[in-house]
Amino acid sequence: MNPDALATLHNHLLTALAAIPDETRRLFHGRGRCWPGLEQLTVDWMQGIVLVALFKEPEPQQLEALKTLLLQISQSPEWQQSGAHSLLLQHRYLPQSTTEWLLGQEVEEWTLTEGDLRYRIDLGKKQNNGLFLDMRYGRNWVKANAQGKRVLNLFAYTCGFSVAAIEGGAEHVVNLDMSRAALSRGRDNHRLNGHDLGKVSFLGHDLFKSWGKVINNGPYDLVIIDPPSFQKGSFLLTKDYQRVLRRLPELLSPRGTVLACMNDPAFGPDFLIDGVTREAPALHFAQRLENPPEFPDTDVQSGLKALVFTLAE
Repeated sequence: MNPDALATLHNHLLTALAAIPDETRRLFHGRGRCWPGLEQLTVDWMQGIVLVALFKEPEPQQLEALKTLLLQISQSPEWQQSGAHSLLLQHRYLPQSTTEWLLGQEVEEWTLTEGDLRYRIDLGKKQNNGLFLDMRYGRNWVKANAQGKRVLNLFAYTCGFSVAAIEGGAEHVVNLDMSRAALSRGRDNHRLNGHDLGKVSFLGHDLFKSWGKVINNGPYDLVIIDPPSFQKGSFLLTKDYQRVLRRLPELLSPRGTVLACMNDPAFGPDFLIDGVTREAPALHFAQRLENPPEFPDTDVQSGLKALVFTLAE
């Protein structure tokens, strides 16, 4: 983060704040490597709260320069016009992802809107706040394609896909995740949107020890696979994704659909396409969903991959 990079960030944020969206959005995506010197920095608009995340430890003088810049921006007319009231700096490179409140009153929970849906997030306590903004188009796709379907949401986390599916008229959604705390937040998200929890199931289990429970709740018209890419000890992308894909024939109803997601920049979409071809050859690749425009990337293969597969008729 040299002075030129910080000047780029300053101009970008002032422009973004001057035309702030009504709902949550990423304001700056340095991780797409479009702006030299800012590859390890992102800025998110949390509807009144600006969250800056650092993914690599900077030099002490660089960190101080960044803080000075951010506080200067908080005094700008653009900041005042946007309605922003809080400024957070999250150190994602630290074991606990320590978050500093540079401005504003500390709060542990906050509610965001995306489209006509609402989500409860955590602030300052966890590495991830509970809603991955780059998956916005994926949630939109699920909402548009869930009518009357039985849905299986694997690695459900806080159930964003489930909320979208029920809003889109899904008959029932089964959410599975090892984290019962994340599933509890998923219940909160459904309640926040006035959903009938009788249409939603929550399985707090290790998928690889619970195939029987998952299969017994099926078959499913739509299976969503969105595993964690960087959680050590919970999912190994190169081994465990194949184990999921080969069970798809047991899970899907006739003419069933799969949304398979992956966010590891080291692997392109061919990793999933080849895996499905090998492990579930009855499924055919249909499309790759676009990523939101606020997530530009110098290499389209490195960003989020959200691929749709369908059973051959």
